[in-house]
Amino acid sequence: MSDSGAHMTKGRGAFLGRISERASDSIPAWPHRPRPRAGAPNIVVVLVDDLGFSDIAPFGAEVDTPALTELAASGYRLANYQTPPMCAPARAALMTGMNPHRAGFSFVPHIDPGYPHARMELPHDAPTLAETLRAAGYATFMVGKWHLTPEAQMHDGADRSSWPCQRGFDRFYGCLDGFTSLFHPHRLLQDNTPVDRDEYRAGYYLTDDLTDKALSMIGGLRASNPAKPFLLYFSHVAVHAPLQAKPEDIEKYRGMYDRGWDHIRSERFARQIGEGLFSEHTRPAGRNHETGLDVVPWDSLEDRQRALFARYMEVYAASVDNVDQSVRRLVDQLKELGEYENTIILFTSDNGGSGEGGDAGTRSYFSRFVTVGQPLPSGWQEDVPRDPSLIGGPRSFVHYPRGWTYASNTPFRLYKTHAYGGGVRVPMVLSWPTGLPRMADDTGVRHQFAYATDIAPTLLDLAGVEPLRQLAGEQTQPPDGHSFVAWLLDRTAPSERTGQYVELNGRRSFQQGDWKAIAPMANGPTWSPDGWELYNIEEDPAETQNLAAEHPERVRELADLWTASAWENEVFPLNDDGSHFRRRPATELVLEQPVTIYPGTPTLERYRSAKLVALRSIAIDVSLDYQPGDEGVLVAHGDQGGGYVLFVEDGVLHCAYNEYGCMRRVSAALPTGTSHITLRLDVLPQLRWRLALDINSREAASLDAVLQLVGLCPLTGISVGVDRGGPVDWDLNQRHGAFRYRGRLHHVRYTPGPKADYHDEELVDIEQQSAVKFD
Repeated sequence: MSDSGAHMTKGRGAFLGRISERASDSIPAWPHRPRPRAGAPNIVVVLVDDLGFSDIAPFGAEVDTPALTELAASGYRLANYQTPPMCAPARAALMTGMNPHRAGFSFVPHIDPGYPHARMELPHDAPTLAETLRAAGYATFMVGKWHLTPEAQMHDGADRSSWPCQRGFDRFYGCLDGFTSLFHPHRLLQDNTPVDRDEYRAGYYLTDDLTDKALSMIGGLRASNPAKPFLLYFSHVAVHAPLQAKPEDIEKYRGMYDRGWDHIRSERFARQIGEGLFSEHTRPAGRNHETGLDVVPWDSLEDRQRALFARYMEVYAASVDNVDQSVRRLVDQLKELGEYENTIILFTSDNGGSGEGGDAGTRSYFSRFVTVGQPLPSGWQEDVPRDPSLIGGPRSFVHYPRGWTYASNTPFRLYKTHAYGGGVRVPMVLSWPTGLPRMADDTGVRHQFAYATDIAPTLLDLAGVEPLRQLAGEQTQPPDGHSFVAWLLDRTAPSERTGQYVELNGRRSFQQGDWKAIAPMANGPTWSPDGWELYNIEEDPAETQNLAAEHPERVRELADLWTASAWENEVFPLNDDGSHFRRRPATELVLEQPVTIYPGTPTLERYRSAKLVALRSIAIDVSLDYQPGDEGVLVAHGDQGGGYVLFVEDGVLHCAYNEYGCMRRVSAALPTGTSHITLRLDVLPQLRWRLALDINSREAASLDAVLQLVGLCPLTGISVGVDRGGPVDWDLNQRHGAFRYRGRLHHVRYTPGPKADYHDEELVDIEQQSAVKFD
């Protein structure tokens, strides 16, 4: 047979040309490649973490943000943009256009209780913005914080299907986790691979590094393809705690906050009124007064407190300033490439400013940010004393007092995680000089209601890209968001968004039109489905006048709408008593099994490491052949936020235990020929361990009681034969750097022991659960 043109190419689908025995008789054909429309814009989404509504100059701040001021001057400011009040739910909504519970994120991915709203993975039939744009021919890049992967799936042996490169991004550089040190990131990924790095160079700062990588990705694309449009998702780690900034940026704000939060909030609100963000009749919320959330007058503080608290805000402002410097570098590159005019730039925050620093702030974030499902025991110090001059640098893991959060969220009430404006209303700046030029008489301020789910539909609308109808052969779920292009172009056009629910930690709200009902009680033993308040958001955007008593019928109406919306969006079940969501699948048991780690093994990921030690006893066995002159780190787990390091120096075995910033040390002479060392951490009551060092099976030194490292501490995972990343012991690092072990170190073995009786995590057998029959 001389002509095989009807043949299919086995395993490769239909070939649209013709194949004969000779090429001269054949017709070639090439597979279809997606091609964006001519003139398609680039898209840059800049998302900052825990940035309050008033923290940039276009929204009232005194912080120097000239790049954002320039974008706002030619673009648009959304004065009524709202978001879920916590980071991962906000990111899920932004990426998919779906409400966060329906997208699997009722909370951050540190829980896995077995319900659809807490799967902590984006649905595979819900295309991300990156997947849709890549299918339309865009290059897709991401740098920064992802936080959309279950923590049990972040380690090197995990299923990577929920990692950024599997959800639409061609390139990724950043962290899967929720936050990290800006001087010594605990774990960075380049695409799907952990970055293997013993130490960070002097002067390293993560925001600068992320910017360098973003510019490199864009430059690499342009060197290979001069016309292909790109999506850059720049998801900042700043300004989430721990607050850290470069010394020169901090110095710029020295003394600026000595006047205190009351004065700063008042000035910011006056500027907001002058800029047209609110009407002159708007009444700002007063100092937050709720128990455990209250803010005291600045003038009531002692001089020592005012000096310390002002320093915290100097660091915060410096970190915001550096974010603006990053935006400037991006804009400058786009201008140099001649692409700025045809680039959509969207800048916003994932939720309102965070009050996690408490009433006095903290120099030891992990000591305060402890999640163990019970009250902290007596003697627990939430602010480990440290030299105030260290605040903002690599040796401190700080967060500012919530009085500054009150200023950050001007003019709204409360903070991140709350359904009031302080949790959900954040700044947004949007610029596209070619596609969204502003009329001369237009200030660019928009007051229409927009929500996080509207971002992806709006960007696709502006880019002229149709939403994906199928993904990996499956029909896709429809988004919940709406494009708001119409009222960007016409400031008199109404918002298409007529209603929106919020739920986090049992706190709820529903907004429809000018009215918003809020049920502010968080989950816990006293949680109640009642307790709704009512506000007229048009007349009272800061939610100062509760009108529930005057309009009970409207309260009932909005409460019913919340319930209906909750069922539609998989919000139930609510974690009403705060305990049931401590269940996890028994598949995580593999992470608690004994493990042997050899020198040269990459640093174990944070959660993988934590499962070996959290709220339990542990034996850490070191196998070696010690000879005089051998020295270095045997094993390290943690960083300046808390951890432990076992090392040999000058013939002495040392254990440095970093108790959330307070150093505890114990040592013992190391005999020649030592072959076995054990570090034992035995559970005690009150969240303590007894620490003991055994040499050749005999106890050589001990500490009777140290605070356990719990919650998200240690942040940096386990390294063997070196202390990678942020050092556990700063003094040791100053002497030796990462201090690789020089000698015969065979391995280190972790053998988890009994769990503490206050370890309340419940591991549920998935197969047993799936066999349950329902009537």
